[in-house]
Amino acid sequence: MELNDRKLKILQAVVADFINSAEPVGSRTLSKRDDIDVSPATIRNEMSDLEEMGYLTHPHTSAGRVPSDKAYRLYVDELMSHSELSPEEKDVIREKLDQGTEELDKTLEHASKVLSEMTNLVSFAVTPKVENKIKYINFLPVDESSVVLMIVCESGRVSNTAIRVNCPYTEENLTLMSKVATHNYSGMSVDTILTQDIMEEFERDLPQLAAMSSSVVPGFVKTLEKMLDVDLYVNGYKNVFALPEFKDVEKVKDVYDIVTNKDQFSQVLVNRDNGLVVTIGDENSPDLKDFALITADYKVNGKMVGRLGVLGPKRMKYDEVTSVIKYITDNLNQTFEIEGEVDDE
Repeated sequence: MELNDRKLKILQAVVADFINSAEPVGSRTLSKRDDIDVSPATIRNEMSDLEEMGYLTHPHTSAGRVPSDKAYRLYVDELMSHSELSPEEKDVIREKLDQGTEELDKTLEHASKVLSEMTNLVSFAVTPKVENKIKYINFLPVDESSVVLMIVCESGRVSNTAIRVNCPYTEENLTLMSKVATHNYSGMSVDTILTQDIMEEFERDLPQLAAMSSSVVPGFVKTLEKMLDVDLYVNGYKNVFALPEFKDVEKVKDVYDIVTNKDQFSQVLVNRDNGLVVTIGDENSPDLKDFALITADYKVNGKMVGRLGVLGPKRMKYDEVTSVIKYITDNLNQTFEIEGEVDDE
């Protein structure tokens, strides 16, 4: 049995209708479409074949059919039209994005909110640790018993941590320590630095500041360990309440459990392939088998530093959602590229 043109056209219509209505699609509904010029009986036969081929399922309480994961996969890969955002939609997105800040973390959190508003789905932005490389390190004076450790990453992420010291210091001491630490660790990822004997390296390179190193290094290490945690921003959780799929309280609880388990959900997102990726149903991990997950990369100076995307029902408007995600990530990439060029100057 082959997927001939007629079967493909009927399958495309079933998926499109079900996405819009959330109701099983019957042969009578399809026979009223102008682009399907065959009888209801013929449509029924074709839908029966599509069900046998694994593209449609037949709910017991309805005469209509609904798409399977296999059908959604084919639809996304080959059948759906790739919609282009209108100039008005682009203007709205640009205007919303421009209301953010210049700080990387805040910009990403804001972009996630915009994505949720534009798609009415649960959205997220995540920065994985794999690109968390150090740009420079500063130790700044506060008072006689504490200093501030500033770690700036190539991605634009900044970490400021107050560290208590149990010995006197001067600004010259801090400047020297900052230069040595930056020289030793600039360009290295956080997880690589943590594999080294940091205390030994400080004592070797700064023997005259051994006492101060013994105070500062534990706080330095602890700060690096905290930076291994990915930043995950989730927005639009309440959007699921408006979707027919989530009228069941248990379904809503499933969504809540997924997005609030930061470590587990972050790991799923970090481990996805690069580029614009759509995974549907059983293509996801078991706890996400009832959902569709769409992610796209965002970059700083051309380097991939994280992902933006949405979590929603398998019955989502893939063409519209992917267009919005692509447009937002393109804008983020341009913004970070420009900021990076300015910083280099």
